[in-house]
Amino acid sequence: MVDIVTEIKKLIKEDKLVIGADETLKGLRTGRFEKIFLAGNCPEDLKGDIEHFASLGEVEVVDTGIQNTELGDICKKPFAIAVMGLAKQ
Repeated sequence: MVDIVTEIKKLIKEDKLVIGADETLKGLRTGRFEKIFLAGNCPEDLKGDIEHFASLGEVEVVDTGIQNTELGDICKKPFAIAVMGLAKQ
């Protein structure tokens, strides 16, 4: 889990993560992402949609196991984060 937190903090600093379910789903449909990070308590319907579109685009999905409120704190945001997408280089 420490590795995931370190990776997320690094990617936030580099401005490579897209935060939010709507933006992540749009990006998955257009092939914009190479990896998706899910909160441990991500809603099941959203998780199913993300996994479906990720499988179509062969995008890796990582279940962080971290609660959405804690992900918000890690990313220094004042809100909970359920989904984040790593943009392709």
